[in-house]
Amino acid sequence: MMGQDTHEVERKVVAILRVLSDSPQPLGGRLIARRLNNLGIDLGERAVRYHLKLMDERGFTRLAGRRDGRLITPSGLEELKSALITDRVGLVIDKIELLAYQTSFCPEDLGGQLPVNLSLFRKEEFGQAVEAMKEVFRAGLCVSDLVAVAVAGQRLGETTVPEGDIGLVTVSSIAVSALLLKAGVPLDPRFGGILQIRNHKPLRFTELIEYSGCSLDPAEVFIAGKMTSVSEVAARGEGKIVANFYEFPTPCRPVAETVIGKLGKTGLGGLVMIGETSEPLCEIPVRSSKVGMILQSGLNPIAAAAEAGIQVTNHAMSGVIDFRKLKPFWNIQVAEGR
Repeated sequence: MMGQDTHEVERKVVAILRVLSDSPQPLGGRLIARRLNNLGIDLGERAVRYHLKLMDERGFTRLAGRRDGRLITPSGLEELKSALITDRVGLVIDKIELLAYQTSFCPEDLGGQLPVNLSLFRKEEFGQAVEAMKEVFRAGLCVSDLVAVAVAGQRLGETTVPEGDIGLVTVSSIAVSALLLKAGVPLDPRFGGILQIRNHKPLRFTELIEYSGCSLDPAEVFIAGKMTSVSEVAARGEGKIVANFYEFPTPCRPVAETVIGKLGKTGLGGLVMIGETSEPLCEIPVRSSKVGMILQSGLNPIAAAAEAGIQVTNHAMSGVIDFRKLKPFWNIQVAEGR
């Protein structure tokens, strides 16, 4: 029983550390409790403050000021990295489900919340990044060319852009999968992977990471590992992009195609292809009575910037943003950081 109690305490500590690590600003007990609740963790403000006091003693957190809340310390970040693997397995699939639930975008009204990725660039390199991404957006290697930009101190979703950085939000492929789910299509996210393109057509997946057992977003891993050649795909139709593999029941295909068609009229897309019943798609086996579907990653333009040697920190599936706050990539004003 004692061991079980200790394990439960450690799970709560890890959850609080995770919330603090996602915020560049100090957080108080009330706000931490609210964000934990959004993640499905029921921990009241009083309990959070109790755990924070213990975490201060262990050196994981520190007071930023008398009334300014807590910040995570280097020791806390190290503890988070080495947290129990059972607490991290499946973290990505949990984020996918949460963002799908939070998606409220309506194609007819062009309003509501959409799931997005956040990428942080050094201010002095942002202009170069924009140039590196132009051909990729122009080639349609994205979910949408709608983006949002913010300078240091401004908020994008739940994140405040750090000093010296410029943040760029791109629409996540979860926007498409979430709207399919809301239309009654029971979508099963299977893999994130590297999709090889040959002669402008999808050929095969060369790398796969299964969502259900993954603690890191596959797109972040592939981009950080320099495993893409998105710029080459945009220029010559040959290379490797980041894509996501889904399955859904065959009878749902007409509904899925209708929803994707409606989204296309709003500037949202990213569909690579839908396969045939129970047949492999890009060399990936598909289960009986299901069809496979491949969606591009919303981070493909960011991959092009990374390929150009530009420093970028990605936060895939970082939250949701109001559709009306997005604007065409082509309207970015680099000089003013907007």
